[in-house]
Amino acid sequence: MMKKLNTLVLASTVALAGSAFTASAAEQTGDIHANDYKWMQFNIMYAIDEHPIANEDEATHNYLEMEFGGRSGFVDLYGYVDVFNLANNDSGDKDTGASKMFMKLAPRFSLDAITGTDLSFGPVQEVYLSTLFNWGGGAISTAGNGEGDVNMSFWGVGADVMVPWLGKTGMNLYGAYDINRKDWNGYQFSANWFKPFVFFEDKSFLSFQGYVDYQFDMDEEYSGQNSDGNYNNTEHGGAGFLGLYYHTDRFALGYGAKYFYHSYGLNDNAFKNQFFDGLNTTGWTHFLTATYKI
Repeated sequence: MMKKLNTLVLASTVALAGSAFTASAAEQTGDIHANDYKWMQFNIMYAIDEHPIANEDEATHNYLEMEFGGRSGFVDLYGYVDVFNLANNDSGDKDTGASKMFMKLAPRFSLDAITGTDLSFGPVQEVYLSTLFNWGGGAISTAGNGEGDVNMSFWGVGADVMVPWLGKTGMNLYGAYDINRKDWNGYQFSANWFKPFVFFEDKSFLSFQGYVDYQFDMDEEYSGQNSDGNYNNTEHGGAGFLGLYYHTDRFALGYGAKYFYHSYGLNDNAFKNQFFDGLNTTGWTHFLTATYKI
């Protein structure tokens, strides 16, 4: 795996060198905090058929999400904290005994701002060292039995890229490090966007927003085999989220559809045994969201 990591680092270095060569390379001047901003919002959400699904689970649940982000100098930040099953209902897949919280934190560090150099070229506006951390949620444990918390970190490079119609889209390529197992396992490509596209006279608007996460080159032998003799893990998998939201200054309402393909790198029927029919890891999930912006 270290050979794979070295290859990723080398490729990243070449890409950055190429960007510096083709860009104007004009030194940035002035206060790097001049365009700082921050935002935070609370989302009440309801998920239907969220994957992976155990066959006996209802796979629906409510949760509160505190979502936040912003820019401070050379640091670009996005993150959220989810609290599941707010009333401790005994239905759905987040009932008694399930993990209560999940957290994602994605700080990126601008190489343009750190070096004082304009690394933009073509559609690429800014280049970053990118990181991502996932904690909690009750997914994969070190025992490989489908229980426990996710503790994953991702390390790589990223860029803000101008995409036709979508506009500025964040793109990142990471190497994945499993904190539970203290081991590297594959790569992840991620992209995210926020596109207002219909505007109303009262300054409210509709937005098309979403993201894609694609994992590849993972070790399919990572968590052993199920009772059918198939590996619990797969070499590749991911998810794509497509959302339509109505925004005002303080509120938002929206619907999102998320397609999981071998979610979290797990094969269908992962962890199947004589007492458990395994996990359904591919299919559509639906989200309903009501938001208050701080």
